[in-house]
Amino acid sequence: MIDNLAATAADSQIPALDELDPLQTHFQDGVAPDEIEQVYHLKRAQPMLQAFTALFHGSQDGVIVRLLVLRELASDAMDSAFSRADINTKFAYLIPESLETVLGRLRTHGLLAWDNPAAVYRITPLARNVLAALDTLLALGKPEEDEAEMGFLLSQVAGAQAVGGITVDQLKHLLGRLVELHEEFRDAIASGSEFRLRASQAKWHMACDWVEKGSVILRAITSDERADSATHRAAQAIGRAQSQLLNMQGMFSRALNQIERQRVHLGQSGLSTTDIKRWLLAHDDLASLAEDAIDRPVVPLFATPAEMIDVAETELMMERVAPMAPGGLPNGEDAAMTINDNPAMQAELDDWIRRLADFANLDNFPIMAEGAPKSVPIQESLLPASFAVASYRASLLPLLGDPAEANLQGPTAELARLPVRFDSADEMIALDDPHIAAISRATLSLNLDLPSTPESKTQDE
Repeated sequence: MIDNLAATAADSQIPALDELDPLQTHFQDGVAPDEIEQVYHLKRAQPMLQAFTALFHGSQDGVIVRLLVLRELASDAMDSAFSRADINTKFAYLIPESLETVLGRLRTHGLLAWDNPAAVYRITPLARNVLAALDTLLALGKPEEDEAEMGFLLSQVAGAQAVGGITVDQLKHLLGRLVELHEEFRDAIASGSEFRLRASQAKWHMACDWVEKGSVILRAITSDERADSATHRAAQAIGRAQSQLLNMQGMFSRALNQIERQRVHLGQSGLSTTDIKRWLLAHDDLASLAEDAIDRPVVPLFATPAEMIDVAETELMMERVAPMAPGGLPNGEDAAMTINDNPAMQAELDDWIRRLADFANLDNFPIMAEGAPKSVPIQESLLPASFAVASYRASLLPLLGDPAEANLQGPTAELARLPVRFDSADEMIALDDPHIAAISRATLSLNLDLPSTPESKTQDE
């Protein structure tokens, strides 16, 4: 009977022990924290997490003082041990109470080790690992230098791949950042805001620089036979995300060209609404622009009844002369002369479309010996022209054969439906031209596989 009572008492204590588990209070009933994989990994890293807790728990001022003391001690590479006198001399600018509190906290959580026989402090390997991670984050996490915020993530992937310890979670963090950038750039293009587009385009160029560096790392990961299938799948997903990011160049160009065509100019001043908005954004306080520009409101003048009666009698007794009716219509005046200020680029666009249409004519296109059309260097179609005109023509070349643009209406859609294919290479060639010193190597060729549009069928008939 005594044994049965002991067993019953032991069984009754099991729920009480579960209730004492602080972590269990954050989970639903019936869910054990240890059954979750991420909880298992985090519990294994408990010493490292405690080190970060020791550094970053508390007020921001306390965090700065702890990091200051630990980084100063770790930066002294010539000495591996520090006596208390050395520490007091090194941190003479701190009050003794604060220094004592920081040293006790770092020693309690294993960031500083006290060597009792030698009576010195030593930096632990855990502290050096934590500081190395923080130094990398502080060096690569500056928003003014890395607006795309990919430098730290890519450095972690590169370092882990170099030592053979890359994890799928590190690749997923990089993949998540690429997906976020793609959605951010897509929303900026859909917004139609020129300022948001140009800011996103600058960030896109920076992201492409990181993508170019990351491609080398991804090739090394995919060619590594020791990597598991999950790592290969994550690396391939990153490659696809990078390709989607690089393909947004044409989307930015089309959106900015559309805004350029719809720009509104203010009369003959040469200013546009974009110039006005940029000027307004340069002022921190827009209300200050109204100073001395708006007069004081009307101040009412009050009169007594006696003055009001005098004025009324005068108005009633005054003999008024009826105004004469106008003798006729006023004399006519010539309308002010205005100059039609159509954008010069519209005429240039029409001329460029006619030139490419003639260029696409099989009767005028060069033919190889076997009878097939051959490709023509791009400079033969762009030049001769000034730098501004040649640059404008070159910016329209990516629209050739664009199916999305061809389904629209307007001059650019007509340009996209031309049976001409544009191919470019990533290199420059020098030119003997008075305006253009060098140009990208590219060619134009007839796109004989392009299906004929309803408009072309009508013209043929």
